[in-house]
Amino acid sequence: MKKTLTIAGKEYGTVWLAPMAGMGDAAFRRICKEHGADYMTTEMVSAKALCYGDKKTPALAAIKDYERPVAIQLFGSEPENMAKASEILLGFSEKSGVYPAAIDVNMGCPMTKIVKNGEGSALMKSPEKAAEIVKAMVKVCGDMPVTVKIRIGWDDHSRNVVEMAKRLEGAGAAAFCVHARTREELYSPGIHPEYIKAVKEAVSVPVIGNGDIFSAKDAEKMVNETGCDGVAVARGALGNPWLFEEIHMGKEFVPPTKKERLTEALRHFEFMIEEKGERVAVSESRAAIAYYTKGLDGSAKIRGLMNTAETADEVRHILTTFMQGDNHR
Repeated sequence: MKKTLTIAGKEYGTVWLAPMAGMGDAAFRRICKEHGADYMTTEMVSAKALCYGDKKTPALAAIKDYERPVAIQLFGSEPENMAKASEILLGFSEKSGVYPAAIDVNMGCPMTKIVKNGEGSALMKSPEKAAEIVKAMVKVCGDMPVTVKIRIGWDDHSRNVVEMAKRLEGAGAAAFCVHARTREELYSPGIHPEYIKAVKEAVSVPVIGNGDIFSAKDAEKMVNETGCDGVAVARGALGNPWLFEEIHMGKEFVPPTKKERLTEALRHFEFMIEEKGERVAVSESRAAIAYYTKGLDGSAKIRGLMNTAETADEVRHILTTFMQGDNHR
C-alpha cells in the first residue's frame, strides 16, 4: 500500500487509528502512536456540549503535541452548533499551541442514543443537512481541513454513500473515512468494500477504508479491492496495538508473548492514571485490560479480579502476579 496521502496540501502516513467512543482516549492513542499509528482521531466530542460550556467535554477534545497528527471529531446535527463548536476548538488550539490535523465530522456512529437525536449515522438519511453542516464548518475553519467519517448508508434500502460523498465534497470536505457497513448492520456481518471503491472513484479527495481490519492481510485486501488511499484500524487495535507495526511490515507479525501483552496493559493503565487520575483509571481500565488478556489462560479470573479492584496498586498487583505466573508464554 502507499506510504503517504495528502490532505489539504499536507502529507500523512496511510495507517490510521479510527475514532472509537469510550475506547479511543488519550492513553490509548499514546499507545497506538508508539506502535506506528500514522494518524489518529479523538473520541467523538459533542458540539452541543461545547457550545453550552459543559466542563467535562473539553477534556475529550484535548490533544497533546506528541500524538500529532490527530484530528478532533465532532458530532451534532445542527450546522450552527457544529460551526460554533469548531470555532471553540480552534480557540483551544490557539491557547495551547497544539493544533489538530483536521476537524472530523461523525456521520458514522450507529449508537441508538446518538442516532435518535439525528446525529451520527442518522445524517446519512439527511444529505442536505449533512452538506449544510460541512459547509458551515468549512466557512469558520479556514485553513483547517474538515473531514468526514461516514457509513455506506442507513440500511440496505438506502446505501447512498456515493451520493453523500459527492455532495459533501462539494460542500468542502477534504477527506473521507468510510466504514463499509450500513447503520443497520452495526458491526456485522462482513463489510461491503465495493462501496468504498465506488466512493474512491466518485471523489477527488482522499478516501480511507475502514471495517474488519484485524491483520496486515486485511489491510492489503482492503487497499487492493477498493483503491483506497489508506486504512483506518478500529476494533482490531484493542488489546493489539502491534497491529499497526504488522500493517507497516506488510506481513504477519509474530504475536506478542503473554508477558509483552501484560506489560503493555500495565503501561496503558499508567497512562490512564496520568490522564484521568486513579479513581477513573481503575474503573475505565477494566475494558482495556480485558482486550489485552483475551484468549490467555486465566483471563476470566483476571476479569473477575479487575471488577472488584478499587485502587491502582490492586490493578498493578493483579497484572504483575498474572505475568509472573508464567513468563515463558
